[in-house]
This record gives sequence, structure tokens and C-alpha cells, in this order.
Amino acid sequence: MIKTKLTVIAIGIELKRSKHEGISQEDSMKELAELANTANLDVKEQFIQQRQSPAQGTYIGKGKIQELKLYVKENDIKCVLTDDELTPAQSKFLEKELNVKVMDRTGLILEIFSMRAQTYEAQLQVELAQLNYLRPRLTRLWTHLSRLGGGIGTKGPGETQLESDKRQLARRVSLIKTKLKKIQADRHLRRKKRQEMPILTGAIVGYTNAGKSTLLNRVTNSKVLAENKLFATLDPTSRQCIISKINYIVFTDTVGFIQKLPTHLIKAFYSTLEEVTQADFILHVVDASHPNILEFIKTSQSIIKNLNANNKPILYIFNKWDLVSKPNLLKKQLDEFRPNLFMSAKFSDLSEFEESILDLLAPLKKTLTYFIPYNRMDIVNLFHKYGDVNDIKYLDKIQINVSINEAISDKIISQLY
Repeated sequence: MIKTKLTVIAIGIELKRSKHEGISQEDSMKELAELANTANLDVKEQFIQQRQSPAQGTYIGKGKIQELKLYVKENDIKCVLTDDELTPAQSKFLEKELNVKVMDRTGLILEIFSMRAQTYEAQLQVELAQLNYLRPRLTRLWTHLSRLGGGIGTKGPGETQLESDKRQLARRVSLIKTKLKKIQADRHLRRKKRQEMPILTGAIVGYTNAGKSTLLNRVTNSKVLAENKLFATLDPTSRQCIISKINYIVFTDTVGFIQKLPTHLIKAFYSTLEEVTQADFILHVVDASHPNILEFIKTSQSIIKNLNANNKPILYIFNKWDLVSKPNLLKKQLDEFRPNLFMSAKFSDLSEFEESILDLLAPLKKTLTYFIPYNRMDIVNLFHKYGDVNDIKYLDKIQINVSINEAISDKIISQLY
């Protein structure tokens, strides 16, 4: 049975700024509408107000509020979305004035996260983010306060109930953090064992809906959910594939990036972003057909830098190249982002993809000499399997000279200790 979409309206503020600073407010509102669609909401109308800055207590001006009140009443609107994160005071004011539920961009993203999270860890992380988001907004959530007679500046049952609610929230937050610590400790142990295996790992990152899951499915011949919606993938998904001359590589699909994503929300999908920090290299997938391609690249680059992962080898994959109308012109505009690959994750032959991976990792290939104890022939065998052995001598210890990817050799030699 198809679930009926709830009709909503969206409001945003166009700040006076340079034309070259970030994406336009119109495009930001389009993205908000896409987020709404992912959450099964239908944006009937969009309202944009030009301002120097958001109104401190009301977000938008009084005139625009009156316009919205009339539209909401005449069109039986049940929910209003805002393109920015609201302060608790702004949210409380708008809900009182418009007499409908008001949800800001952060709340909407959290709603999508809660719908998309599949693993137990992701569900806990999303709940933790939701509780931290709700904490300063508790005073407006509990409609029973007015019935109990409590309120701001008064004492009575209402105040007691609010304090009780805060204590319950704090206990739940503490419990979730404890559970997450245990889950993350287990995951770190599994990752440590995986890192000891002489297998390269690559993280697939990029703006949401760029085609990361589609690429993962093609190169690993798997069936990860690939949907034309924002945040179709929330939980990290790892798949193994074989690339000539390297043997095995594990690719991990990660959650998509997005504009106006508050720092505290990044923690909500820490488990997937942590794969970026641990990977040997990064595939930065970009939707080449999108008009805001340069801004999307900047957003992704900023988050990669914040994760301290920008020093890793990065291959820019300009996906959906079959949908680009002026490929030669666009290639010139993207020339600074190297090394790069222009392809369609759905239709391109994968031979160029493999060659690009080999070229990306070529500088990591070094000629190294190791001394291995005689009782660790398994280490010697791994160097034969994953590298090119140039020379081997049997002295006090086995002296082996091998040309090999440095990341793989580090994983092999770590097994000695």
C-alpha cells in the first residue's frame, strides 16, 4: 500500500552575499524539497524572504509570518519546513503563530536518518542525535504543561513534569552512550583484524545522490540499495572486489554529504564516516550532471578535511557523465581536480576505472627490504602473494627484498608483532 504524502510548505531566507558564495537560495530550497520527498512529504509551495540575517526570535519578518498564516489556513497545511536550523525560541514562536508543526532542516534530516538507519548501531546514533537536538527544545514539546498549570516563571506540577522529562532524557542519553561505546569497541576490534589482512581499503565518499552505491554495485557485483533519493544509504556497506595486479580491495560506501549540515549531525553517522579516516585511499564521487557541481565538490572536500582524511590518495570520479550536455567545456572547468575519471557508474566499461585505481596507488609502490624469522614463513608467503619479490637470502634471518604497495607491506609486517 502506497503511503499518502503529507502536504507541507517550505520557507527560507536569502541572505545578501556574493553571487559566488555557496549555492543559491533557490537551489538550497530545491534540495530541501528533495529531502522532504525522501521523508514522504510533498512541498506544495516555497516562500523565500530576503534579509541581512535571520530574525533573532522569529526567523522571518512579521509581514512574511502574516502571509504564511493566511496561506496555511486557506490551504489546510499541517507542517512548515524551514531551510535553516531554528533556535528553540524561533521554533516555539513560529509554531504558536502558524498553529502547525514546524520542522527545521536539521529535524528533517534526523527524521530521514531514523527512517533509513538499518543497523542497531546506526539506530542508536540517530536516537542520540535526536535526543541532543530535542534537549533544548523540551519546553515546547510537552503540551501537558499548560494543562497542569506550569509555565515560564511559575512553580507547580508543570515545572515538576518538565524536570522529570529532562531527567528521563538525560538517563536515556547516558544509556545510549554506554551501549555505543561497547559497539564501537567491538567494531574497532573487527577493524583491527581486518587491517592486519593484506588488503587495501577504499572509502567511497561524495555528495548525497551522486551515485556512490551504484558505483559500489558495479565494481563489486553486489546489490546495495541504490535509490534516487537523498540519504538512500546511511549505514556503511563494505564489499570486496578483485583488481588486476593488486588482488583484493575492499570498498566501503558511506553516507552522502549535504549543504548546511550542522557539525553535531556529523556525529550521528560517525560509524560510516570513520571508514573514511581508516581507508587507504578515497574515491570522491561527484554528480557531473548537476548544475551545482563545484559547490558540491567544495562541501565534500570540507567534510573530508574536517575528518583529517585529505592527505590520503583521492581519485575524483565524475559520475553520470552520459548526462552531461557539454562535456568538453565541463572537463576544462574540472581540470584542477586531479587525478580524475569521467564515467557512468551504470554504463561505462570498468577497465578505465581499474586503470585509474592502479595509477592512483602506483606512487605507494616501494622497494623494501625486510628480515623475517625462519618460523614465520607465512609472512614470506604473503610477500610473494601480494608483491614482486626481487631477491631473497637465507642468513641469520630471511632477508627479502620486495616491490610492494607500502600500505599492504605495513599490514603484512604488523603481523610479526
